[in-house]
Order: sequence, then structure tokens, then C-alpha cells
Amino acid sequence: MKKLKMAILGAGGIASVMAGTISRMEQVECYAVGSRSLEKARAFARKFGFQKAYGSYEELVQDEEVELIYIATPHSEHFSNAMLCLEHRKPVLCEKAFTANAKQAKELLDHAEKEKVFITEAIWVRYLPMLETIRRELDEGAIGAPTMLTANLGYLIDRVPRLQRPELAGGALLDVGVYPINFARMIFGDKIAKISSVCTYTDSGVDEQDSITLLYEDGRVAQLAASMKGLSDRRGTIYGTKGFMVIENINNFESLTVYDTDYREVKKIERPEQISGYEYEVEACIRALSEGKLECEEMPHAETLRVMELMDSLREEWGVRFPFE
Repeated sequence: MKKLKMAILGAGGIASVMAGTISRMEQVECYAVGSRSLEKARAFARKFGFQKAYGSYEELVQDEEVELIYIATPHSEHFSNAMLCLEHRKPVLCEKAFTANAKQAKELLDHAEKEKVFITEAIWVRYLPMLETIRRELDEGAIGAPTMLTANLGYLIDRVPRLQRPELAGGALLDVGVYPINFARMIFGDKIAKISSVCTYTDSGVDEQDSITLLYEDGRVAQLAASMKGLSDRRGTIYGTKGFMVIENINNFESLTVYDTDYREVKKIERPEQISGYEYEVEACIRALSEGKLECEEMPHAETLRVMELMDSLREEWGVRFPFE
């Protein structure tokens, strides 16, 4: 079987997770890594077994053998990095948040469509097989008719420099808030009638903790929370007319547990074994590329754009703007 020659643009923490993942995937070849530092790129390549190391992103995209580039840079850089890849006709798997705002996202997606180059957002929860399990259980009436959900994600990451810096599109929303938002949209869809929200701020002026309520056209409600200064249980709970369902870890679904109206556990399903969970988005890219598609059905371009627009509207309400906007 021919292996996909994959490259990673950026050599930081999240790049290391992806590199460790694809090094264990039979369908993928750890081909190249690009960093703004050749020394850093070479160290990364040695550690994870990549064939080539480049000291600039420009050199990486000019390598004719690269078949897919994973972008693992700060949010503020996603637009320019992805555009560089597209201009050299390189398929892109771009880490979430896809861009810093919807305007950037639309420009990227329009360019990709015009040039017929594949691009998708690496919001990994969209690709996890447990998502289909959750949806199947709901469709089969495990908790009756779902009426409300809650979802939260909080980590002790307020000291991470990039998250404090407006010029790097920092803040809780784009880094962790994007997950509760995606969870609500994956479960309840996009027919949102009203959004209410508040946030607290860091000294640098980006959002630190977010509380978001989505009211849907059919009367369902999603209550979402995100924090970069408090550790949360990462739980998603879906409430229904015949019970409720608890999903452990909305950032990488670990299990779902169904409870009846007497609060008794009636079913529990654990997630399948995985490398890291990142493998599923890579597999989706391989499938889409082999079929000549320009997007992944798991995360269509239209949905990426709608999520970015929603986050733009939240930041506008909070008065959080990035210097480059």
C-alpha cells in the first residue's frame, strides 16, 4: 500500500502529538517537518523519524513530494501558513481554531475552492468514531427526546504565553471554547435562534473564562463554559425526556453513560482503543484525497465557516479584538 507523505508545519507541542501519532500509522510516512529554525526542525525530525527537515515554511511547501501538510502554529498564523500551502497546491489539515476570524476563513476556503486544493480543519472531535456512537444512541431514543445539553472545558493554561497575547489571537474561546461550541453543534445542529454570553478578561484584554447559552429554534438549550484558569471535569451532559447521557471528556470522548429517570445507570460504552485520537482526522484526509474531494464530510467547509462566524459574534459582544483585525 502506498503511504501518504505527510509534513508538519511548526515544531511545537501539538506538532509533537501529531508526529507521535502518524509515526504509528501504517498508511502514513513521516516525510518532512518545517520550522522557522533549522536546528529545531532537525531535532524534531530526529526525534520522530522524519526524512527531511526545513528551516523555513517556504522550503517545506516547495518540496514536490509532500502530499499533506498539517499546520501546527498559533491561531494568528494559520491564515498565512495555510495560504502559503494552498498557493503551492499543497493539501492542508489546519489545526483548530481554523483561523483567527471568519473573514480569514472565508478567504482561505474561497481560494482553496477556486484552485481546487483540499483543505480541512483539524477539530479532532469531529472525526472521532465515538461521535457516531453518541448520535446513534440518541437517534435510537436512549434518553427519549433530547431537550438540553451542558458542556464545559477548562484547563490551567492561563500562564501559557501565546494565550495571553492578543497579537497571537489568544484567549480561552479559540483554544478551548471552540470545543463546547462544536459539541453543541454536533449534537443539536446549527438552527440557533438566540445567543447569550459573558466572559471575564485577562490583564492583556483577551477572554479568560466564557459562559455561553445557545437557544435553538425548536426550544432546545445548550449551556457552554470554557476556562483557561480553572480545571473542569470536561463533561458533556445531554438531558432528555426519558433520562440523560453523560459523555466524559468532550475534548476526546472517553465514554458515554446513559441514566434513566430514576438516575440509574442503564448503559455504558467506552471508546475504542486509539493512538492519540489524532489518527482519525488524518485517515479522513486520506479518504477524501483518494476520492478527489476538496473537503472532509466530517467537517465541511460551511460548518468551519459557521463556527468562526459564531466565535466572531461572541468576541464582538465581549469587545475582544485582535490587533491585526
